[in-house]
Amino acid sequence: MARGKAYERLVRKLTVEVLWLYVARVLMGSEPLKAYEIRKRIAETFGIKPRTITTYSVVYRMSREGLLKPLRLDGDVVYALTEEGAKEFGEAVKFLERVLEYLKG
Repeated sequence: MARGKAYERLVRKLTVEVLWLYVARVLMGSEPLKAYEIRKRIAETFGIKPRTITTYSVVYRMSREGLLKPLRLDGDVVYALTEEGAKEFGEAVKFLERVLEYLKG
């Protein structure tokens, strides 16, 4: 089925442009992961294949904002979702649920 440009923009806005939601979700209840493992898990779980640089940028930004905590593990940097990150994710999901209810009518 052919998709229009409006639909394609919507998909981009709800995936790549809010990738932090997917990062938070894969880390929720998970062991800390390396950035490339986060990208791989997003692809496996949601079927979204964000560019590597995009994933790394989002992970670093989330770390700076306190949503992720970088940890050293056997010489590697892994990332864990912080309490603040989980709270922010929960608020975002509530917002999206309200938007869907409005759109459904």
